[in-house]
This record gives sequence, C-alpha cells and structure tokens, in this order.
Amino acid sequence: MDLVVGVDAGGTASRAVVATLAGVVAGRAVAGPGNPLSRGPAAAQAIGTAVREALAGCDPARVAGGVLGVAGTSATGDPAIAAAFADMWASLGLTCPMRIVGDVVTAFAAGTPSPSGAALIAGTGAVAARIAGHEIVEVADGLGWLLGDEGSGRWMGLQALRHAVRIWSSPLARAVAAHAAASSADELVRWAQALPLADIDALAPIVCAAARDGDPAAAGIVADGVRKLLSTLDAVATRGPVVLGGGLLTGATPVRDGVMKALAEREMTTGTSHDPAAAAAWLAARPLIGTDDAALHAALTAGPRARPAAPPVR
Repeated sequence: MDLVVGVDAGGTASRAVVATLAGVVAGRAVAGPGNPLSRGPAAAQAIGTAVREALAGCDPARVAGGVLGVAGTSATGDPAIAAAFADMWASLGLTCPMRIVGDVVTAFAAGTPSPSGAALIAGTGAVAARIAGHEIVEVADGLGWLLGDEGSGRWMGLQALRHAVRIWSSPLARAVAAHAAASSADELVRWAQALPLADIDALAPIVCAAARDGDPAAAGIVADGVRKLLSTLDAVATRGPVVLGGGLLTGATPVRDGVMKALAEREMTTGTSHDPAAAAAWLAARPLIGTDDAALHAALTAGPRARPAAPPVR
C-alpha cells in the first residue's frame, strides 16, 4: 500500500491527486462541483468521478489513505450526505480510511509544511482561519456575500456597482456599465437586482485592472478590500506562518500586493497556497511515512515554502 489520495473540492470543481509515499504524483483529474452544502449528495458523486479518473491504471488496493479537503464540510454531518460519501469511497474499491477536512486546511497545507499558523483566503468569498495541528480552531468571516466575505471578489464587484450607480460619469462606472451592457444607471440597477452573481464576480478583475491603471475609485475599492482582509486576519491572529489562498491572493493582483506589503511591514512569515489537492495527498501520507514530511511536502506541492516576507521598502 504505497499510494494516497488527496482531494480539493469546492463550488466550482473537484480536483483529485493520487501520489506515492515517495512524493511522485501518479494521477490527476478534475470533475464537477464538490461542495455538499450547495450540491448535497451529488457532491460525493463529483468527487468520486475525479478520484476514479485520477486512479486510472492504479490498483485501489495500493491506496493506504485519503484526505478530502471539502468546502461546506458542515453538511457532511447530514446522514444522507455522510452515507453518500461513504458509498462513494466504497464504490471506488477503497478500503483505507477516508478523512474529510475543511478546504481551508488543505489550502493552508498547500502553502507551508508547518502544522500551525493561519490561512487568509480571498476568491469569490473571503475567510481567515487559525490552524493548529492541521485543524481549524478559529474562523473569521466566511459568512457569504450577503452577510460578509469582506474584501472578496464578489464584495469588490458589489462595491464597483455601488460606485457606478452613484457616480455614473466616472471612468470606473463606464467600465462597469460596459460589462453589464447597461446604458443608464437605472438599467444597471435593474441588472444588479436580478443578482447575476457570476457576472458580478467578474467585475473584480475589472476593478483590479483599473486600479493598476491608476483609476482612483478602483484603487480606493482595492485599498478598502485590503484593509478588510487584514482585519479578518487579525481576528484570528497567530504567530505562525500566514498562507494566502484564493485567486485574489495567489494571482498577480493589487489586492495581493497590498496584503503582502502589510504582512512584510509586520515581519510575518508568509506562504502562497499551491495545489491544495496535492497538499491533501501530503496530509494523507504524513502519518504513513517515517521520513521528513517537509521534503515530501516540497516534492508534492512543487511550490515555494513559507518564507519571511520581503522587508518593506522605506
């Protein structure tokens, strides 16, 4: 039994990695959304599809363990969903233990081999968590776009919309109107009231690009988003490394720039989340190996380890 399975499953896709205990990735696959909070038992089916495809050509009897990093883990307490996950695992011919953890745990593990620290994630949503021994011990925000997720991509899109309907003549308003195909503020209001959430999310890169180009309104939204994300992180303050995850904080965005600058000024050790599915495989392998798990982490995640942030420019 020399293989492990790792999964990163969220509202967009389910990604599976099969790896050896020596740190060689033997298979990868992607399937549909795997968040049981929004997908119910169907999430288990999507995850199963991804694992089955990643296992292609491998004997399931070789798999010694698996870790599933899943968004919406609270839903797995539902008996029907728990049964769906158990049935899925058995249908794959896997008899080894399966452990389900929050996707924040695998995002954290994808950025550092340290077992404890904090994760700050900003993509469509936003959340911070304090991690101890690869378990979530405290969470801030992650409340969804209606009640929170401050500094997230959807939050940025909503701020851009609010700006546009109030200051219709601004350059940012024109960019927002073009995106929504709206010819007036009233049309933009009607467009927004229909809650085209994916299209609202797509305003975030427009805001980021405008901020890069020096648009003051966009720069203000970005700066406010950075402040809110740092405030969320401060709510779970830790001395350990801080791992940044989510598109806004792993891509080349002004939001990442602002957060990284602030963390450098605080002289905090930072890492960037790389390949959470491979990190889940690493979590599955850790209790099974007798060698340096940091070396295995580097082999599987193939990303930079947590490191001190660059000193601020003075």
